[in-house]
Amino acid sequence: MKLHNNDGHVTAIIDVSFSDDVNTIKDFVLNEQCPFIQSKEEEGLIKFEWFIDEETKTGTLIEVFRDSISWEKLADKVIGTPVNIKFNSLFIIEKMTVLGELTDN
Repeated sequence: MKLHNNDGHVTAIIDVSFSDDVNTIKDFVLNEQCPFIQSKEEEGLIKFEWFIDEETKTGTLIEVFRDSISWEKLADKVIGTPVNIKFNSLFIIEKMTVLGELTDN
């Protein structure tokens, strides 16, 4: 077993909490955020997956990218958009962990 094999992938794990009704959250994720991310057609995005805990009103978003350049490209396309602004109004980011090799940008 190898502990770390640098394949260039970047994984972002974003732990959030929310106070809105869970149906509002699910509607945003399924009908706004996911279609928006998919519309950006970033080929380097390998995984974009949500895990929602309805009882604790928390969630985890896992994003896996082929490399740091793919992560930066998608971030440049998303940051400051209406969907990104709505994300920030619906969720409190409790913790963000980024695994992998990043560039200085």
